[in-house]
Amino acid sequence: MEHPKRLTIGISGASGSVLALELLKALKEIPGWETHLVISKGGVRTLEHETRVTESQLTEYATRVYDREDVGANVASGTFVTEGMVIVPCSMKTVAGVCHGYSDNLLLRAADVTIKERRKLVMIARETPLSPIHLRNMLTLSQMGVVIMPPMLTYYTHPRSVADMTNHIVGKILHEFGVEGQDFKRWGNAECVTPLRALS
Repeated sequence: MEHPKRLTIGISGASGSVLALELLKALKEIPGWETHLVISKGGVRTLEHETRVTESQLTEYATRVYDREDVGANVASGTFVTEGMVIVPCSMKTVAGVCHGYSDNLLLRAADVTIKERRKLVMIARETPLSPIHLRNMLTLSQMGVVIMPPMLTYYTHPRSVADMTNHIVGKILHEFGVEGQDFKRWGNAECVTPLRALS
């Protein structure tokens, strides 16, 4: 019997909570995947401010939801097998906590476990501009094998809306775990739909 693939999803208090919402929605529609969700206090506050979606509404899209203070939960153990973890969005506080092994809540502990078990950790790092502290922390994590993926604007897809840009980042996250996102546009198959004004 084939077991479902599990992905741990952490949501921190950085801006960009719609990315987490759309990622959960996308994975809910993909057979054979489970999502194991941990959301920080800051993550809840930002979610409700940016999307008007409540924590309880968000969690309906997850397979299982964990108390952020429960450091004895499944995802806190390396024996609980997952495909990895994505922190989306990922604040610089969370980057610092993961970088220095400061696992004082379940989100940070789950990330720590992901690294020690040599599983894929993807961090959708959200901040601008970046300070030398931020850059040093992200470099250290990258050297450990962590994927640092700021949610950058992509112009070659010719996005017409924020939803288009969100969909592209979600597609890039899914790609890291071997999943093809719906309507994900890759370089070479994204046609120009809106002519650019001639440069003067």
